[in-house]
Amino acid sequence: MNAIAENIKQIRQRIKKAALDCGRSPQDVGLVAVTKTVSPEKIRKAAEAGLDCFGENYIQEADKKIKDLSDTRISWHFIGHLQSNKAKYAVRLFDLIHSVDSLKLAKELNRQAARHGRVQKILIQVNLGGEQTKSGAEKQAAEELVYDVAGLENLSVRGLMTLPPFFDAPEKVRPYFRQLGALRREIAAKNIANVEMAELSMGMTGDFETAIEEGATLVRIGTAIFGERS
Repeated sequence: MNAIAENIKQIRQRIKKAALDCGRSPQDVGLVAVTKTVSPEKIRKAAEAGLDCFGENYIQEADKKIKDLSDTRISWHFIGHLQSNKAKYAVRLFDLIHSVDSLKLAKELNRQAARHGRVQKILIQVNLGGEQTKSGAEKQAAEELVYDVAGLENLSVRGLMTLPPFFDAPEKVRPYFRQLGALRREIAAKNIANVEMAELSMGMTGDFETAIEEGATLVRIGTAIFGERS
């Protein structure tokens, strides 16, 4: 077994344990392998080890990799900051876009999805830490954004995503994960048409077990699978 396959095995075991320890089914937690700066060769090894969902941060980098790996059965997610002028590429390349943070971006994604005759699945990114260096709608504005996006015929809101402030201790991140879980429940309770609060995208290599305890359905893990980025 190569190192990547062994890393994936260990991560899956940790996901399983974290889910079972808090009374959840491990099948309810999806693993998104973060492949920023990771070579197509390493991604192929991960796919051969059983991974089928990969997350990219940059359109240009993703475009080349997706072409190189077109013979594999991989689901691609966009997890980075997305500018409206790149929406036409994102709709063509990605099954799920995690980082919709404004109505302007949503409208352009909707327009491009309509051109392709498809309904684009998206998550609304929420900036719970109020950090100016990070994208995302503020918590108070996120629900309003969900309502606005729900009226766009070629978009399907599938849940929420957050990138909380960085802490060395996972317990310090827990309040942010808990806030996103609570916001998800609040929005789901309103039964908004064209909105399904199925996904919570939160948690990375250093804190994904805490995120699972707080309801994560998608954890985004790169370093623990592929090693430190070059």
